[in-house]
Amino acid sequence: MPSTPIRQDVLTAAQRVVVKIGTQLLTKEVSRDGKACVGLDTRFIGNVAGQVHKLRQRGVEVTLVSSGAIGAGCVELGLTQRPTDVADAQAVAAVGQRRLMTAWHTAFARRKLGVGQVLLTRSDFDDRVRFLNIRNCVTRLHEMDCVPILNENDTVAVEELRFGDNDLLAGLTTNALRADALIMLTVVDGLLGDDGAVVDRVDDVVGALGQVRAERSGWGRGGMGSKLEAARVVTEAGEVAVVASGKEKDVVLRLLAGEKLGTVFAPAPRKLDSRQRWIGLTVRPAGTVTVDDGAAKALRDKGKSLLASGITAMTGRFERGDVLLIRDASGKEIGRGLSNYAGQELRLIAGKRSSEFTKLLGRPGYKAVVHRDHLVLSPA
Repeated sequence: MPSTPIRQDVLTAAQRVVVKIGTQLLTKEVSRDGKACVGLDTRFIGNVAGQVHKLRQRGVEVTLVSSGAIGAGCVELGLTQRPTDVADAQAVAAVGQRRLMTAWHTAFARRKLGVGQVLLTRSDFDDRVRFLNIRNCVTRLHEMDCVPILNENDTVAVEELRFGDNDLLAGLTTNALRADALIMLTVVDGLLGDDGAVVDRVDDVVGALGQVRAERSGWGRGGMGSKLEAARVVTEAGEVAVVASGKEKDVVLRLLAGEKLGTVFAPAPRKLDSRQRWIGLTVRPAGTVTVDDGAAKALRDKGKSLLASGITAMTGRFERGDVLLIRDASGKEIGRGLSNYAGQELRLIAGKRSSEFTKLLGRPGYKAVVHRDHLVLSPA
């Protein structure tokens, strides 16, 4: 939708918003026992709470994704550097989560609003029931005049269960809630172009991902790359994403008033429903299948189901009902869908016609490996 005035038409009309706040905004350097370390910036937290309160008075629901637990734990424990050992990081996060939520509670209590803490791991979004429960819990918190504050559960997360940063958590949450916009606040003004100026609008998030530098702060785990990945997840579902500086005064209020701040990422023309978002953009595929040119064309151009006869290769261990990633012969992703077969069965029938299934499987089989009703195509 290149001609759509996103800031004026989409952001000003948003009624449900996810705001992600990075560690560098939530923390500041403090001195403890003569040592420089990182502490929570309660003044900044209070400013955010004030903006959220004003938006709620206008009927806008704001869900916060807040980093900062490990940074908050470091100051309480007198640490001057972020822990690198997994067990140390988990323990520090356990201390910091309480301190972080106390700061948020204090800030919102002044506005007569409660807060609700929701700690999540990556696997919570892989499970369809838990994915729906996240939405139900956050929705109920809003109905109870509580501001939902989400964070990765650093106290239990190990590498294979991590989001890697809270940017992806925010993107997946935006899709789970079917929120109108994701606003990612950081310490930079937005995505910078080759000339060093802030890019006002991005229509091709995938293209921008290939150009961004892999840079991160010393205390956070993210960077512009992770924000672009979160923007991709949101925009491919049909919603808008923004990266802007949290140091700008009243930045969330001004963005939702249509003011030109930061970089806005344009939504895809299609708008996916909740189930499509889970299949196509949320759950991690359990396996991958490669298809020939005929099958790729049938899927992309003709709205057909994936048949076993078009499958040329496959990887992964998966069961019936798991999500498969489908690639063409060049390796480009075509889409993702629910498999009618477990991996062991699919290996027997790959490349075969459906008339052979009964003999190969010892029972009648499904004609489609992935039915078109359970398939979400990737953007061309």
